Amino acid sequence: MTPEPQSLTGADPTAGPPPGCPAHGRGPGGLHRLYGPEAEDLEGLYEQLREEHGPVAPVLLHDDVPMWIVLGHAENLHMVGAPSHFCRDSRIWTPQIEGMVKPDHPMMPHIAWAPICSYAEGDEHLRLRGAVTGAMSTINYRAIRRHINRYTQRLVNEFCEQGDADLIGQFAEHLPMAIMCEIFGMPEEYNDRLVQATRDLLKGTETANTSQAYVMGVLQGLAARRREQPEDDFASHLVLHPAKLTDDEVTTHLWLVLLAAYEATVNLIGNVLRAVLTNPGFRAQLNGGQMTVPQAVEQSLWDEPPFSTVFAYYAKQDTELGGQRIRKGDGLLFGIAPGNVDPRVRPDLEANMRGNRSHLAFGGGPHECPGQDIARGIADTGVDALLMRLPDVQLDCDEDELEWRQSISSRHLVELPVRFAPKPQQDVMQQPGHAPVPQQRPGWQVGTQRPQPAAVEPQPQPQPQPQPLPAAPPQPAPTPEPARPMGAWRRLLRWWRGY
Repeated sequence: MTPEPQSLTGADPTAGPPPGCPAHGRGPGGLHRLYGPEAEDLEGLYEQLREEHGPVAPVLLHDDVPMWIVLGHAENLHMVGAPSHFCRDSRIWTPQIEGMVKPDHPMMPHIAWAPICSYAEGDEHLRLRGAVTGAMSTINYRAIRRHINRYTQRLVNEFCEQGDADLIGQFAEHLPMAIMCEIFGMPEEYNDRLVQATRDLLKGTETANTSQAYVMGVLQGLAARRREQPEDDFASHLVLHPAKLTDDEVTTHLWLVLLAAYEATVNLIGNVLRAVLTNPGFRAQLNGGQMTVPQAVEQSLWDEPPFSTVFAYYAKQDTELGGQRIRKGDGLLFGIAPGNVDPRVRPDLEANMRGNRSHLAFGGGPHECPGQDIARGIADTGVDALLMRLPDVQLDCDEDELEWRQSISSRHLVELPVRFAPKPQQDVMQQPGHAPVPQQRPGWQVGTQRPQPAAVEPQPQPQPQPQPLPAAPPQPAPTPEPARPMGAWRRLLRWWRGY
């Protein structure tokens, strides 16, 4: 019997399409590549794949390694919610077992298995994931919102007097790191170096290994301090959790939470601000009260999710998904961005999705993002506070001049240049506002009497000082009506913004 060729489509992976074929110029077997010139417009490529193959399509990664990409919304949810059929353990991935995936493969940082909750299964997954979610359950979100407001004030103070800024490099890339340092219990570690090292690590540059060593060193020091002297912070609760994580496990999971929350929130803030600055209808609804900032964040999670795809899920047995035969050991990309625009779910991409949280931005199933409330909170509160400080902020370039750094996994806005009328600095402890609240006038000035015009007499005679009579006291100034008690909605808004 001739063995089946190891190809997602059953075709010989070494045979290229004949000359003149519409697929000429593609990879082996006529498959589309998710890298190189063909993948410069990934959104367009995903729609072409959907048209050719349906909700699950065969593709090629770097070095022409075969992979499936899941394009359908329902198919993605089925995959992430079926741990008996699919897992995150790349050690069962056939191309890796057969040596097709080299150690220096560009996607190796996303694919390589590690003993962390994102890749674990069964009891080990429950132990590690339980420690992470248990530590997160101790976060005081009201206190965190106060920190978000204060760090927003601090960051805006650094450029508000100039009248221009880059809201990616000077705001979006800094606010999430400052808040994560507060949550972890290491606010003194927040600085430009930690921000730049994390950004460098995520970009995968030539100095990424050095940046990785620096970030891991900071987290190892934090874990050691909290082992000796626990406090009321995320790192301490992770150390003290009944799961009894080792020092290496604590450090690794601090690294995992930091990078995932940081990158997702940076992209989310940038995407929301870009939508506000480039879409007049979007901004008008926000300014007019027809839409809240949290609703704007949810709309952005549909239209421009922080992560485009997640590497990867692997078939634990032969199965079928989206009409395709999936063999045991096949790899599948969790397609967040293409799944969010599945025409079966969103036939009209202009339709309002702000009240709908069924997007794929934070995954689903056993590996659903445990820190999604942190990302939402930082974006909601930070964007709201920024727009309160800079209500006249405008994009300082044409929209088509904006640049993106795009990969299979994410689409990151490089810069967001803006201009605005210069603003004075504000006390970081003060509630965000358009301008400092003017000091109230003394009580004796409050009244409705208009000042009388000066008497037009050539030589006015001085008048004696009148004495108050008991029977006719001066008419007191009208007493202002008491402030109307704050309704439930206003109280909720003040609580949401951290005041």
